[in-house]
Amino acid sequence: MLIDWLVIAVYLVGITIIGVYATRRVKSSSNFFISDRSFGKLMMTFFSFGTGTNTDQAVSVASKTYTSGASGIWYQWLWLFSTPFYWLLAPLFRRMRAVTTADYLLVRYGQSVAVLFALVGMLQLAVNIGVVLKASSAMITAVSGGAISPEIAIFAMTVLFVVYGVSGGLNAAIITDLIQGILTVILSFLILPFALSAVGGMSGLRESIADPEVFSIVAPNEITTLYVIVIAVNGLIGWVTSPYSMAMCGAGRSEYDARVGLVAGHFLKRLCTIAWVLTGLVAIALYAGTTTNPDHVYGLLARDFLPTIAPGLVGLFIASMLAAVMSSCDTFMVSAAALFTENVYKPLIRPGRDERHYILVGRIASVLVVGSGIVIAFGLSSVVAGLELFWIVQAMMGVAIWASFFWRRATAAAAWASTLGGFATWFFTSDVAMVGWSFNDNFAHLLPSFMLFEGRLSLPWQMIIYLVVGLAIMIVVSLVTHAPARERLDRVYETLRTPVEPGEPETAPLTLPPGVAPAPRSVLIEHPDFELMKPTRTSVIGFLGSYAVVGLLIGLFLWILRI
Repeated sequence: MLIDWLVIAVYLVGITIIGVYATRRVKSSSNFFISDRSFGKLMMTFFSFGTGTNTDQAVSVASKTYTSGASGIWYQWLWLFSTPFYWLLAPLFRRMRAVTTADYLLVRYGQSVAVLFALVGMLQLAVNIGVVLKASSAMITAVSGGAISPEIAIFAMTVLFVVYGVSGGLNAAIITDLIQGILTVILSFLILPFALSAVGGMSGLRESIADPEVFSIVAPNEITTLYVIVIAVNGLIGWVTSPYSMAMCGAGRSEYDARVGLVAGHFLKRLCTIAWVLTGLVAIALYAGTTTNPDHVYGLLARDFLPTIAPGLVGLFIASMLAAVMSSCDTFMVSAAALFTENVYKPLIRPGRDERHYILVGRIASVLVVGSGIVIAFGLSSVVAGLELFWIVQAMMGVAIWASFFWRRATAAAAWASTLGGFATWFFTSDVAMVGWSFNDNFAHLLPSFMLFEGRLSLPWQMIIYLVVGLAIMIVVSLVTHAPARERLDRVYETLRTPVEPGEPETAPLTLPPGVAPAPRSVLIEHPDFELMKPTRTSVIGFLGSYAVVGLLIGLFLWILRI
């Protein structure tokens, strides 16, 4: 309908104008990549929510719920138990006083590990962009009844977020995320009340689905308790490798603003996940027995219900979905450009150039990374498969980064060996058709049944194997190689334990401003090789309070399922 197209057009034009307007705030490459570190709790909350909430997540959760039941919630709640740790990690990243995580690794491990992180991070972000575009194109095709092809949808979304992201950098991403975050909440809840009403509410939904296991948050076969625990641990290990984690922590006005914004934004996402699961359950009641593509169920529900309620709602739904895409992909794009420009191009290819040159290179790198994401989008077999690939790639360098926070003995050689060993183990335990290798054809019959799902090595056991191998390699190689210079390590840990003062001037990464004395060393383990800091009162209260919210969310979800 014409009104739907008008709603979409108004949104797209308005958000692009706002994003491009942010261009005037870009004064340097640091400002382009990390903003001016002046955003408060509200802006940081929606920035974290917008960056961490993508259309692929609503699609993948609804898709997995459609095939596996309520346990599909763990395809996004895998980070639920990790969220309280963000309260502790936010000040740690903020205190690095860096633009990218690779800047930190440059000082902690050396140039080679910083480059390794940049390359792995760019791969991770390209996969992330590809998964988001894949999911979004599937939803648009479904909700439009095929009138908008996946190719056109991907092209239109890409052009728009590239325009304002390339122009305004992270400032544009944060400013537009406030608007896009609100629209993403609308996207999450817009269909649900009408779809639930059509099946007679939760009681009618339970009557429509005969199998009670559908309403269990753990499934007896695939998504078991072990599955939930392992993907939660994998997610926590992988979170520190996310290139945009530095932006979500570093763009805040203060450490407390960063903490509140990071945790609140992600809890808002966990709440939206409940709506995605309930939508997937309604799809089971409505489309059971049909040949519906699981990736299309969210869009099909929008197509079937929204036009009957009010004119323009389909347009609002598509605009909200575009908001979720653009609020994530713009940050992914800028983060990838920062990795290449700050950690590969500037130190290794063209050092000593002016800021305008590096901003231009960053903008060119942004476009190239997005191009890689488009290629990946068309190569993925499904949204769920793409999401699982992202989980794996994200975790590969996590062991090396976690070790760097707390263990002085961790070395650059071990970081390389652990990361490459993890990738090699994942490759070995996978089926890779393009090279003719199948782990399951050769070894699955030798494994105990509890490690298998449908005759193949299950995802949680594959994660356990590559994480254990990566950790073992990290420890062994660190112990047999030379420890980093003590002066370098002192600089790192003095900076990490020293809070960022309000209005503190920008400095080189891992460098305290003139006149700022390092905070005294106060550790939980009195050993010269360990730097596990004693938590402050604020850290303990916030951490425990966050876990209370985790309990409330799980209780709320279980209560809804039993209504």
